[in-house]
Amino acid sequence: MALTGRAALIAALGSVPIGIWDPGWTGILAVNAPLAAACACDFALAAPVRRLGLSRSGDTSARLGDTADVTLTVTNPSGRPLRARLRDAWPPSSWQPGTETAASRHSLTVPPGERRRVTTRLRPTRRGDRQADRVTIRSYGPLGLFTRQGTHRVPWTVRVLPPFTSRKHLPSKLSRLRELDGRTSVLTRGEGTEFDSLREYVPGDDTRSIDWRATARQSTVAVRTWRPERDRHILVVLDTGRTSAGRVGDAPRLDASMDAALLLAALASRAGDRVDLLAYDRRVRALTQGRTAGDVLPSLVNAMATLEPELVETDARGLTATALRSAPRRSLIVLLTTLDAAPIEEGLLPVLPQLTQRHTVLVASVADPHVSSMAEARGHTDAVYEAAAAAQAQSERRRTADQLRRHGVTVVDATPDELPPALADAYLELKTAGRL
Repeated sequence: MALTGRAALIAALGSVPIGIWDPGWTGILAVNAPLAAACACDFALAAPVRRLGLSRSGDTSARLGDTADVTLTVTNPSGRPLRARLRDAWPPSSWQPGTETAASRHSLTVPPGERRRVTTRLRPTRRGDRQADRVTIRSYGPLGLFTRQGTHRVPWTVRVLPPFTSRKHLPSKLSRLRELDGRTSVLTRGEGTEFDSLREYVPGDDTRSIDWRATARQSTVAVRTWRPERDRHILVVLDTGRTSAGRVGDAPRLDASMDAALLLAALASRAGDRVDLLAYDRRVRALTQGRTAGDVLPSLVNAMATLEPELVETDARGLTATALRSAPRRSLIVLLTTLDAAPIEEGLLPVLPQLTQRHTVLVASVADPHVSSMAEARGHTDAVYEAAAAAQAQSERRRTADQLRRHGVTVVDATPDELPPALADAYLELKTAGRL
């Protein structure tokens, strides 16, 4: 029975004297004509790589933590079958560590004049745009003795979007919003600024909401019910300066701020308010304005996808001026930034009156949960020192927050998991009080 492939090579090499193996392939082929002919034939029968046609299709975006499937179509225009190993190269952050080799390498066989598809499944570990690198193809002959190898560039971009993990809080916040808006059986007690209807007084109602004229016309005390105002403007400002690069847990502070901003935007757009986004450090990094309620969340997610912290000090004056230009009418300005003493006292406080005299200002900051655990540590000398340092850091944050409150600013300071719902609650409280 005739031997094929590598078995034929081994059999051929078995007839070659040991002494001539050292020179390598040149020496072997020079004294073994059958092997040389087999290798030449194998090389000739391998499908050419440069003539292959390659194209892509598939996902162009995915949330961080999800998968994205990109399909590569390989067309073989030659008259020889393609037997190949293919490597579809992407940046290292396109996969979980240790999975790149299995995910990016494929085996395929393409008959002459036909096409085949292979799918590369990405699981990105970072936000931003992931662009395909080179496609390397190694074409084998029928014996597997020689190969042809070449590379193709087949452009494709997958945009990795913020994960929006806080969306799990949205149903409960919308339920509270419906209560405030009078769309459930729970009626608001004289809160808001737009008159809705009259109802009978119940103990606990604000006496200022009593409608005395309506009361005079009936035998019971009537009170006005209110609904939160709609079509208010909210400007979400992301500080992308150096303080946003500090890591809290496994992610930068900027990512936690984005998550809180997305929950706020989803809630406010459902409430009928207009939401814009400004990302700024020393210049505008992203600006999204004038989106409809149905388009605001996709627009914000897409704008945030490529944002990265910049290792520069934020220009508070420039940020304030840009925010005022972006919000010419009275608005709620939500500034997601640090509560560190130096950036606030030296940067924000001197220009804060420019914002507060025209707008309602809310400052939200990401607190490090590790500091809280350090403050509770006891048992040995190092733990006591850590607890003292943590207590001092917490005291400075409270003092900074108090300084902002004295300027009429609402402050939300919470850990990454707690910040999104806390910010949403602060928005609802402002809306309930008619401060928007």
